[in-house]
Amino acid sequence: MSLQIFVDADACPVILEIERIAKKYHVPLHLYCDTKHVLQSEGGDVHVIGAGADAVDIAVANACKKGDVVVTQDYGVAAMVLGKGGVAVHQNGWQYTAENIDRLLYERYTVKKARRSSKKTHLRGPHKRTAETNEKFAAKFERLIASLKQAENQS
Repeated sequence: MSLQIFVDADACPVILEIERIAKKYHVPLHLYCDTKHVLQSEGGDVHVIGAGADAVDIAVANACKKGDVVVTQDYGVAAMVLGKGGVAVHQNGWQYTAENIDRLLYERYTVKKARRSSKKTHLRGPHKRTAETNEKFAAKFERLIASLKQAENQS
């Protein structure tokens, strides 16, 4: 069982960082995007999935297996990955866990519910992405991959 990295690459801002780390640790990299976000990669295999609601999300979740790492900002994808025994990481570098996924899914649900209500609700979006955010992601992601590779090599 060899570690692989899967990326929900539609609008993922840290692809270059992931490619660099995957190459450094010799980890196969798979980037999934839909036909609206076709990308190229010198460091990984690009999988273009037909456009459609959640098509990329489902493809990523189906492709990963126990022990693989998935980078996604989608809480639903993260929940599916965790259910398969994979490691799910947000593009900001924090890990989804059994301890936080239920809360995150519930928050997503309440935000969607508020947006659909007839009341005017102004919800703030995420903070603007900075180079520092990408550097923090890269540092955390590299520590994760290094530790998983070390564990893999010891088994």
